[in-house]
Amino acid sequence: MKIGVIDVGGGLRGSYTAGVYDWCHDNDIKFDYCMGISAGSANLSSYLAGQRGRNLKFYLDYDLRPECMGVKNFIKKRNFVNLEYVYGELSNSYGEYPLDFDAVNDNPAEFTIVATDALTGKPRYFTKKDIERDNFAPIKASSCVPAVNRPYMVDGRPYYDGGISDPIPVEKCFADGCDKVVLLLTRPKDFERSPDKDRLTANLISRSYPEAALAMSRRAIRYNTELWLAKQYEKQGKMLIVAPDNIGGMSTLTKDAGMIESLYHKGYRDAEKIRAFIE
Repeated sequence: MKIGVIDVGGGLRGSYTAGVYDWCHDNDIKFDYCMGISAGSANLSSYLAGQRGRNLKFYLDYDLRPECMGVKNFIKKRNFVNLEYVYGELSNSYGEYPLDFDAVNDNPAEFTIVATDALTGKPRYFTKKDIERDNFAPIKASSCVPAVNRPYMVDGRPYYDGGISDPIPVEKCFADGCDKVVLLLTRPKDFERSPDKDRLTANLISRSYPEAALAMSRRAIRYNTELWLAKQYEKQGKMLIVAPDNIGGMSTLTKDAGMIESLYHKGYRDAEKIRAFIE
């Protein structure tokens, strides 16, 4: 039985799945296949490294620092979120809170990171082999939000957030051999994505990256369709959807420590249902 987990990310709402992973650490829950999108790929890297509590430290401390995200970053570098700071200065071996690269590499679980090729608008599925010590480029690419960040370059090719092209990669997970999958959402299970905000973002990048803009304009349709598919798999007993009942108005970039911590504890409590599903 190959058990998979999908973490769809969601910026600072990812504190919810940080709680899920800490519960998994505390209860010795392991997955054979891990797929992360955007912040979900970063959360999974700490989980695979066995670094309990590392994700929460980032959400409650580092992510709230002005060096991490803010208008000054955007003015200076045209990047609202400083990916080099989060996944470089902080996470490298010489950083303030290094990711245990050896532990990630030695972990037998498969690790897939979803990014969007800005030139084609199609998903790129990076694997553990694409990550190197002090070079977490695929995670940066997967976390690169259009319009507020310039595309992130990997081997000379531009990438955007993986949620644009494959926001809930259910089919990919099963195609890669999973028998049962835990899907971690950072919005309520009944949330339906509206295309309005996506169309605005698409307009902002359409001149430079028309194919990525097209994918962005269709993101809501793709998200809602893939969520519907996930619910069908759940009815068949092949998938468990773990999602917050509410997020209290939390958005992708809401820098509110109280809301972040509340979502973390909610995720920790909700993770209990994983036990029965995988057993």
